[in-house]
Amino acid sequence: MKITAIENFLVDSGGRGPWLFCAIRTDAGITGYGEYGQGALYRGLPALIEDLSRSLIGTDPLPVDKIFMDMYRHRRAETGGATAMAMAGIELALWDIKGKYHGVPVYSLVGGPFREKQRVYWSHLATYRTRQSAEMGTPPLRTMDDLADCAREAVDAGYTAFKTNIIFPGENPSMIGNMFAGSNDQNAPTDLVRHTKRQIGAMREAVGPDIDILLDINYNFKTEGAIAIGRALEEYELYWMEIDNQDPDALLQLKMQQRTPITTGEQLLGLRQYQPYFRKHAMDTVKVDVQWQGFSQAKKVAELAEVYEMNIAPHNYNSHLSSFQSLNLTAAVSNVRIMESDVDSAPWRDEITTNVPEIKDGFMTIPTAPGWGTELDEAAAKKYEFKG
Repeated sequence: MKITAIENFLVDSGGRGPWLFCAIRTDAGITGYGEYGQGALYRGLPALIEDLSRSLIGTDPLPVDKIFMDMYRHRRAETGGATAMAMAGIELALWDIKGKYHGVPVYSLVGGPFREKQRVYWSHLATYRTRQSAEMGTPPLRTMDDLADCAREAVDAGYTAFKTNIIFPGENPSMIGNMFAGSNDQNAPTDLVRHTKRQIGAMREAVGPDIDILLDINYNFKTEGAIAIGRALEEYELYWMEIDNQDPDALLQLKMQQRTPITTGEQLLGLRQYQPYFRKHAMDTVKVDVQWQGFSQAKKVAELAEVYEMNIAPHNYNSHLSSFQSLNLTAAVSNVRIMESDVDSAPWRDEITTNVPEIKDGFMTIPTAPGWGTELDEAAAKKYEFKG
């Protein structure tokens, strides 16, 4: 079996940049699909896929780890960032081919399954609705009571955990990223800390003590500000506070100076980047993005986290294919805490894959079909092609 072609598909996600897909075709009639990368890089990442693919046409697609290492070594001068995401797109599609070739799910190729279902949380609860409530057909977010209603909605849908961001309801609702970032120097002024406490307090009151609440503060605060927010929220017993930070010492300071558990890591790509954080135990739960770094690297990160007595939580906010890829990771490793799942999304999301995840009582069923367990519907992908 040989690779005959590699193709990109860019699909409109309904407002967060396109979903990016890589399709690898073979002379055996098997096509593998991978969802990869960051939609904001929708010109650069597909071009990198094209650059990387030139040396792969005519080669055997089955030795996936060897192909990945060959790409890594050939690009050793520029292996990070976008290049890593592009390599992930190719690698993910190759795993799909390998699973289909052998007629088994990807996780079965590497020793799984460890589980039959995976607990998930409703991610970005209310967040997307700050900008797109009309398109989604959801009520506008005018007051804190509206945010509390969103929390109740997640529980009514069967979720036992949800994640939100810092949201400012009102006539023109917004979230922390588009209101404070940039002009605020990543500070956490007293009024913002109090606002965050009111928001989480309203959500906690709405759902009671048994529902897990997660807060993602992204990259919006320096260590001092994150500590202030973490301390202010201790009484609400968050499942975690998530933060993007590229200094393991700063994260360790944050972890040690307040009691809210810390999750980070989605911005890290590969074992070499995670290792300094693990050595310092700079987080409580490890965020891992399969779509950004590929399946093999994500699995190795999870296995290294096991050595350091930490569990992982897949970062997963794209189309259903990314959920199936992330589910295969959770089925392949022994140390998973919970998995991200976006509920609010483009209304055509269910159309662009051949299968959609099964969700019951806050758990996603681990797929059993070969490869990832679902495929890109290329006709639907072209119908909803991202136009830029």
